[in-house]
Amino acid sequence: MITAATAHPAPVSEPLPHGIGASVPSPHARAKTEGTFPYAADLWAEGLLWAAVLRSPHPHARILSVDTSHARAMPGVRAVITHQDVPGSPVFGRRGRGDRPVFASEVVRHHGEPIAAVAADHPDTARLAAAAVLVEYEVLEPVVDPEQAFSAEPLHPDGNLIRHIPLAHGDPGATGPVIVEGVYRIGRQDPAPIGAEAGLAVPRPDGGVELYVASTDPHRDRDLAAACYGLAPDRVKVVVTGVPGATADRDDPGFHLPLGLLALKTGCPVKLTATREESFLGHAHRHPTLLRYRHHADAEGRLVKVEAQVLLDAGAYADTSAEALAAAVAFACGPYVVPNAFVEGWAVRTNNPPSGHVRGEGALQVCAAYEAQMDKLARALGADPAEVRMRNVLATGDALPTGQTVTCPAPVAELLTAVREFPLPPLPKDTPEDEWLLPGGPEGAGEPSAVRRGVGYGLGMVHMLGAEGTDEVSTATVKVHDGIATVICAAVETGQGFSTLAQQIVQETLGVDEVHIAPVDTDQPSAGAACRGRHTWVSGGAVERAAKMVRTQLLQPLAHKFGMSTELLQIADGKITSYDGVLSTTVSEALDGKELWATAQCRPHPTEPLDEAGQGDAFVGLAFCAVRAVVDVDIELGSVRVVELAVAQDVGRILNPAQLRARIEAGVTQGVGAALTENLRTPRGLVRHPDLTGYALPTALDAPSIRIVKLVEERDVVAPFGAKAVSAVPVVTSPAAIASAVRAATGRPVSRLPIRPQAAVVTSPTG
Repeated sequence: MITAATAHPAPVSEPLPHGIGASVPSPHARAKTEGTFPYAADLWAEGLLWAAVLRSPHPHARILSVDTSHARAMPGVRAVITHQDVPGSPVFGRRGRGDRPVFASEVVRHHGEPIAAVAADHPDTARLAAAAVLVEYEVLEPVVDPEQAFSAEPLHPDGNLIRHIPLAHGDPGATGPVIVEGVYRIGRQDPAPIGAEAGLAVPRPDGGVELYVASTDPHRDRDLAAACYGLAPDRVKVVVTGVPGATADRDDPGFHLPLGLLALKTGCPVKLTATREESFLGHAHRHPTLLRYRHHADAEGRLVKVEAQVLLDAGAYADTSAEALAAAVAFACGPYVVPNAFVEGWAVRTNNPPSGHVRGEGALQVCAAYEAQMDKLARALGADPAEVRMRNVLATGDALPTGQTVTCPAPVAELLTAVREFPLPPLPKDTPEDEWLLPGGPEGAGEPSAVRRGVGYGLGMVHMLGAEGTDEVSTATVKVHDGIATVICAAVETGQGFSTLAQQIVQETLGVDEVHIAPVDTDQPSAGAACRGRHTWVSGGAVERAAKMVRTQLLQPLAHKFGMSTELLQIADGKITSYDGVLSTTVSEALDGKELWATAQCRPHPTEPLDEAGQGDAFVGLAFCAVRAVVDVDIELGSVRVVELAVAQDVGRILNPAQLRARIEAGVTQGVGAALTENLRTPRGLVRHPDLTGYALPTALDAPSIRIVKLVEERDVVAPFGAKAVSAVPVVTSPAAIASAVRAATGRPVSRLPIRPQAAVVTSPTG
């Protein structure tokens, strides 16, 4: 029997808001606040064993021998497994690109790569046994500079180049009288989930296994596990436990694949709870990126041509690097009209930790660079940086450098105008009680006279859903019985609000108040990954279609009885009425004990891969954001305080006002970390300080005043409800705006994120 803490729903003392457009609270909000929400780390099973993983201390080494005899002989140890114990595919990866081993066998390619796993009757025993596995290494020189990857010996049988995209758009000979250049570097941001990875594997009587993990893509994880275990997919079941938020992929397969192997080998349930260090070493991070840019403009500041080179450090394995590179190259010019663009992008393999999906992958890195270029262009022209941006903004009907026409709403000019016109915050007072307002806080060494204020702007864009031919589809079932509706959909709630949205859709469509969301597992049809706004669009669309089918079943008998079409009947506030008032009844009376159900799919219009020139209709939809940052900089110490971030965003349609604002605020705060503090340091490929002391996340004191000044509701006609994803684009845009503001305050170029203190120090009064 598998147990966990039980989440009790909040008692209802008065009717709660419901339906599309209402601020419906999350059904899990109270349980998470009180600490009773069941996460993967809370799971328990009878006869439980504990797992531990031995990881490589080297970023690059040849494995000469692995001796597990000492570990096997320890009391309480039930199993020790290595690559030799993988019955199925020894490698796994994305979209059929299996390049990452479950356990390293001959070569270690990054610090923290798994080599062996242990199951024991106590977690301490498991960790001691893992440490007792003796591995003899021949340490090799690591390749840690992505520029060296082109000439280095292959680190993998697939070679060091994962993908190359040479985008060519327009006239290569075009030029302008004003040219600005820059080289930019973006650091390695970690998703840093507050809840570290955990999971439980339980063997089944039929020789299969069940994995209880906080997966964000359960069907993908099931298929990977089945291939690894040498089992048919129907003999592996993934049950999604409580997900403690996700700004990237949760529960990297490298964590739960060994779990299932240990459960199958021992015949017992096996649990793994990662330490914070294991979490940092085991999951993917944002791609560190090197960018070189040259912008050509006319004398008025209108862009003529953009030339760029984008180099992504993929780390040891491919993961989502090909997809991240496509986004980086496609959006390398930003939300601007650029008649001629030539962008070359590469994703290469190194011995650094693996990079993968983190919110805004690819788009964040290029946004920081192209917005720095717009600031340089304004300075070269002696013009207002916001005005130079306004002269070049993209609009619906314009073309991207990929040749794709922007058919969705693109109110970039309206967004920029909104943040420009919003009143600036007051200057801080030079009084002792306001010392905390200084960069560095009340205990800092700064002087008020050394503080300079800067105002900067950022415009960003992201794509929604998958790209380049990805088959985006989701399936949902809606059932109604005894006045209670149930939604069955394998869309994982990661904090993006899907469970609330599904509840709102059914309430509005069917007029029932009580809506339950069924737990997610792989016995249900696939809904795909929880990223890039997929579940708002695709899974929400599937729920809406299924609910409308049930609505038709509900109304047809009444329409037939009164001789009218179902379109002439409406449902509101639990009542069914006709257009002429002849019919008026309640939903519960119309149901009359019947059980109604329907299953539907939602599949957006297809996309296509980018061709050999980087051209193609690769994206389903786009979202845009404008941010104005106000910062105070101590130009002697280089410390930066973000005073205010004013945000205007293209949201399509507001489905849940409270959750939408919360998602934007969370995204902006994550962007503050990328701009100022978050960088997982890896000297010579070794992860340094893999903990939340050495890795500096922004705290509540670092979070600035976030002013959402405008939400543009211009519905995307091809999206269900007309809504757009809202979480990723403020993450992408806010670091660029903060860097722009620091440039304005200091006159320094600021070409690296996160911004180092020395980059904000001014050595003379003139900067």
